[in-house]
Amino acid sequence: MKTSPKEIFPKAKSGIEGLDEITEGGLPKGRPTLICGSAGCGKTLMGVQFLVKGITDYNEPGVFVTFEETAKDLTSNVQSLGFDLDKLIKENKLRIDHIHIEKTEIQETGEYDLEGLFIRLNYAIDQIGAKRIVLDTIESLFGGMDNATLLRSELKRLFQWLKDKGVTAIITGERGENTLTRQGLEEYVSDCVILLDFRVIDQIATRRLRIVKYRGSTHGTNEYPFLIDESGISVLPITSLKLDHKTSKEILSYGHEQLDRLFGDNGFFRGNSTLVTGSAGTSKTILASYFAISSCKRKEAVLFFSFEESPDQLTRNMLSVGINFKPFVKSGFLQIHSSRPSLTGLEMHLLAIHKLVTQYKPKTVIIDPISSLVTVGNSSEVRAMLVRLMDLLKVNQINAFFTDIFENSRMLLINCCI
Repeated sequence: MKTSPKEIFPKAKSGIEGLDEITEGGLPKGRPTLICGSAGCGKTLMGVQFLVKGITDYNEPGVFVTFEETAKDLTSNVQSLGFDLDKLIKENKLRIDHIHIEKTEIQETGEYDLEGLFIRLNYAIDQIGAKRIVLDTIESLFGGMDNATLLRSELKRLFQWLKDKGVTAIITGERGENTLTRQGLEEYVSDCVILLDFRVIDQIATRRLRIVKYRGSTHGTNEYPFLIDESGISVLPITSLKLDHKTSKEILSYGHEQLDRLFGDNGFFRGNSTLVTGSAGTSKTILASYFAISSCKRKEAVLFFSFEESPDQLTRNMLSVGINFKPFVKSGFLQIHSSRPSLTGLEMHLLAIHKLVTQYKPKTVIIDPISSLVTVGNSSEVRAMLVRLMDLLKVNQINAFFTDIFENSRMLLINCCI
């Protein structure tokens, strides 16, 4: 039996949700990966998460070498994300080494020798048996060098030393004006290059990630939105899934007897998408609420995303028509998430929904209304976002219920339209 190329090329799982899917298995094992981007895009955090997840999920000790922040500052900065670096250090699974380099000293001597750095790296790696290492950032290490030939030689020497040591390395670098990095050379000697971008369009901020190159492996080539929240970094592939999901023949109720009678099978197939469209005041949200309660009564979890009403307002308004959300919210079968569409961009909304679906594992997802999303994107962008969302829901056999103002209903292809 022949071994596939994916089995031949060794990879180390990053532990970052979505990134391993994009890289088709993780970062190149025993090789250096360059992560570059502008200030505030998440380079250092990605390096920290790579080490922490390596320790906690894959039992691979790690070394973090910082040329800018002290160990105390780094530990304090990531503590709010749930990363307890002090605990890992005490367990002898993590080592943080702060190396201060004065650029003027490099310029004065006119010489540059990495032997001292190699000795420190070698000691730190051997002390805990590290399998992973992060160098943050490389500009601090080579910032005082003007000789491009010498710089490239020393970069290759550093990267080769890391390869010979057999550690999976992440090296962070700052974005240049017309190049991926300040020096414009690091990307050529790296086996894998990941570009992080933090952009603001129409006053809405979005973080995106792109795999620029990956020697010896195929990978996703699109731009992917990523989110930084209380649990760290998570990435969402934006390419739609293949239309090969399985379908169910199980019939479920909409939660309203007269509405069920409108359908020959007295309901809808599990995993279907339903769109309720109409002008303002035509009871779209009420029908969505019946749908939510019906799922809760089957003891199936529901995620209700509201873009116009707060959870308390929605709960109060539904009580006026005899729908009581409170028992199901208290029991955990119903979660209501409310936010203005303008809070983030479309892809960040998609990523947030994707993350909640993964964590909460609902059987029903309701979005009320999708027409509000037009305020942060045009019709084609909203449609593309919703198609990707439906791909996710259909693959997981999740019932979807959307409401929409009548004139926007043509944006979405669904199984049933009311």
